[in-house]
Amino acid sequence: MRNQFNRRHFLRGTGALIALPTLESIGFRQFASASVAKQGIPPKRAVFLGTGFGMTKETWFPDTGKTGSDYELSEGLSPLARHKSDITVVQGCSNQFANEAHWGSTFWLTGANRYSLPGQNMANSISVDQVVAQQLGQETRFSSIQLNSSELQGHGPGLSMAWDQRGKPVAGQNDPLQVFHKLFSADDMPLAQRQAAIAENRSVLDAVLTEAKRVQRGLSKTDTDKLDEYFQGIRDIETRLGKDEDWLDVPKAKAPLDEPTPGLKGKFEMEIMYELIVAALQTDNTRALTYRLPANTLLQSLEVKHSAHNVSHYSPGDRMEASKARDKAHSQMLAGLIDKLKATKEADGSSLFDHTTVAFGSNISSIHYLTNCPTVLAGRGANLKLGQHLVLPKDTPLCNVWLTMLHGMGIKAERHGDSSEIVKELQA
Repeated sequence: MRNQFNRRHFLRGTGALIALPTLESIGFRQFASASVAKQGIPPKRAVFLGTGFGMTKETWFPDTGKTGSDYELSEGLSPLARHKSDITVVQGCSNQFANEAHWGSTFWLTGANRYSLPGQNMANSISVDQVVAQQLGQETRFSSIQLNSSELQGHGPGLSMAWDQRGKPVAGQNDPLQVFHKLFSADDMPLAQRQAAIAENRSVLDAVLTEAKRVQRGLSKTDTDKLDEYFQGIRDIETRLGKDEDWLDVPKAKAPLDEPTPGLKGKFEMEIMYELIVAALQTDNTRALTYRLPANTLLQSLEVKHSAHNVSHYSPGDRMEASKARDKAHSQMLAGLIDKLKATKEADGSSLFDHTTVAFGSNISSIHYLTNCPTVLAGRGANLKLGQHLVLPKDTPLCNVWLTMLHGMGIKAERHGDSSEIVKELQA
């Protein structure tokens, strides 16, 4: 194994070898994953779809009196009827630290306490998609892919739904055309120039690390902590440079779909983004994706005149009807995504759906309530028990669901966010 550890795994520029936090997965687990790939076993994947202002309480959530497989889909979930045996609706979950009624996705995948750092009013922790990326993204061109809509009302702070291991935001892309080219268009820059650019960036990093090392001694604890965070940021850049280098001479996969039309908004944007998600998984460009779904533009494409915020403050009348129409649109497109995952075949004859887990939901349940986060799970990639309506005790940590998913994907995390245990009722 010693020959496998190259400069991508250590930094040589601060007077010592600095191991990256993902060393374990880069080491033994990488070889285990490669062994699985050689056996022709399709990899596990995870997709997280987040809404902004939640759903319509009166018509989206199934009747809590009917659980298990003997339940009826609500009006808002009715477009998913053909997939009822392949989805699970979970109620009762929340993030205990959630306190912002306009932040539908900032802490949805992290379960973090925004006040956990003294003197700061905004802190976060790693999102579950990035845990997946750390463990399963070593062999793919992109460790993870973050998608945004063209407008993000109701989602809250962040550059996407993804947050790294330091709780820092991970950037996302909001243009389907740019995402298509990122995945499938060849880089026109000659190979030698790309290699030179990576080498130059590494030289800059080494010089910066050397200078930072010189001032490390004699610092206060606060300054030492800041410098440690700085070092971690440099290591993260080094990791990305290493992955770029690994894929320099590997041609991109042939696109399994046509180039998107420029300027798509609302449901049209969502439809093509869902196609791009399937294409990214199908070509094994990545195994971890997030998508912050549109709010205002979705309503506009449904010919609703109200803003997403005003619709979120619905009462019986046209705003409530708009809220219900939005819910059905989400369910219709989610059903379409499941259709595509089921129809896309793996090399062994199974489907993408058999090896992918999809989570749909929000940190906000309805109007501005922060309890009972709407949650729909689909796909067999995490060994979850599907075809049921599960009502958990009130205020069960939503991170218990994420922890259960991680375990089902073979990622044995001890905990995630504010999780307290796995959800046994979710395990197949």
